Amino acid sequence: MTSAPSTVPPGTGSPTGSATSSAARTAAGGTGGVLARVRRPGRARQSALPYLLLLPALLLELLVHLVPMVMGILMSFRKLTQFFIRDWSRAPWTGFDNYELAVDVNRPVGRALLDSFVTTCLFTFLSVALCWLLGTAAAVFTQHSFRGRGLLRALFFVPYALPAYAAVITWAFMFQRDNGLVNHVIHDQLGLGGAENTFWLIGDNSFWAMLTVSVWKSWPFAFLIVTAALQNIPGDLYEAAALDGAGVWQQIRRITLPSLGAVNQVLVLVLFLWTFNDFNTPFLLFGRSAPEAADLVSIHIYQSSFVTWNFGTGSAMSVLLLLFLLLVTAAYLLLTGRGRKDADAR
Repeated sequence: MTSAPSTVPPGTGSPTGSATSSAARTAAGGTGGVLARVRRPGRARQSALPYLLLLPALLLELLVHLVPMVMGILMSFRKLTQFFIRDWSRAPWTGFDNYELAVDVNRPVGRALLDSFVTTCLFTFLSVALCWLLGTAAAVFTQHSFRGRGLLRALFFVPYALPAYAAVITWAFMFQRDNGLVNHVIHDQLGLGGAENTFWLIGDNSFWAMLTVSVWKSWPFAFLIVTAALQNIPGDLYEAAALDGAGVWQQIRRITLPSLGAVNQVLVLVLFLWTFNDFNTPFLLFGRSAPEAADLVSIHIYQSSFVTWNFGTGSAMSVLLLLFLLLVTAAYLLLTGRGRKDADAR
């Protein structure tokens, strides 16, 4: 017994099958929509998680840096002296008078700030140059393995590992005129410098004492950065250069220094900012009033604010220092960025 032929045209399903398929697709779509709606809150929480983790650091940065910076800028526009310490908001507005006083080199305040600025520039240049030179030389010297290299590297890191206050105070004792180690070695042991002991913490020698301490405690940072960068230079380059007859100095000049170009750009900028803003070294060596030869901008601003009690002028000097560092950093990054692009283009 044969079944009756189907009257449904080819390529079309039965009405019941179509309805069933449509219902299935609708149900599947509805389930997918429900699942999507269920997943969306979880994805939102995941996308917000990094910001929530960064929130404590951002709040701490706001409280520690941004809020005092804004308050300092507002204080720079007021005549804030010891008479308004209890409620500095009552101090009268002076507009840009504090800034005019700070930059007027024909008046004692502006002339003293200019002298301090020149001293700071010279101190920063010498300190950064010596730190980079010593750090790079020590890193290149310890680049290849030899007996005792690990111990020597550990000794190099000691100045950087010591607390800054302990290290500078120790140097202050060593620079004492009558019972300091420096004068004992120079005058008593080596017989140099004449019969009279040298004054290291007053007069012109204070600049060189401060420079010595700054270089001693900062050059291991340059050594650390350059040592890490040297690990990325392939040893095959040195082997090929040696086979071509290149000596040690030629390898350093042709391979090592060019390969450290990008690292040195960042290193010099960081050392510049650290040294130019250095307050601990002069304050711990000389106290509240540094000698004229060692009068850095940081200690000069401190004296203007907390010794003469002229917080408005001190705040204006701080804002000028901030603007100077921002301009120097922007110009440095612009010039080094252009130099890197030109080198890549070649």
